[in-house]
Amino acid sequence: MNWLNYSEACARNQGVILARLGPLLPTAGTVLEVGSGSGQHVAHFAAALPHLRWQPTDLAENLPALGANLQRLGNDNINPPLALDVTTTPWPVTSADVIYSANTLHIMGWPEVIAFMQGAGKLLVPGGLLCIYGPFRYQGHYTSPSNAEFDRWLRLRNPRSGIRDFEALNQHTLEFGLELKCDIAMPANNQLIIWRKGKVKGER
Repeated sequence: MNWLNYSEACARNQGVILARLGPLLPTAGTVLEVGSGSGQHVAHFAAALPHLRWQPTDLAENLPALGANLQRLGNDNINPPLALDVTTTPWPVTSADVIYSANTLHIMGWPEVIAFMQGAGKLLVPGGLLCIYGPFRYQGHYTSPSNAEFDRWLRLRNPRSGIRDFEALNQHTLEFGLELKCDIAMPANNQLIIWRKGKVKGER
């Protein structure tokens, strides 16, 4: 298929993300993807995990290409894409069992990152998961020289963007009712970080 706005990075990482993320997802429910881009991730995941309903979203200006890509696929467990700006409330969905986003936090400005986390905390059902894929810093340090160089490039292009500090992000997720579940090292110096909304009933 000839994808509009095709992403080589999505093609490279979708298999390894699915391998780590898939076993952690619920057996039923709705997955909201924030920043779906071309739709390559949601298409790959929805085909492999047909028991879940997938809701792609992106900024309004990106919806025509995203919608055209997904319409050609015809997956019956993918909803039509919705416009979502994380700073605009209310969001166009009322609840989700899982929220997933890949390579978005370092593109957003910090206020948008906080708005995203706050929105996720409000939207997720109790026990729901927030799953974020991308590069992070830990205690002010990059996980690789290439990530340091990538961060410099991001900030030269847009001073509001940049690789985020895990500790600062995790502090805000706690304020919004989200608890760290796991932090998984991924290929190419990326992480898959998963937070959970509160505690699952009956869990100690």
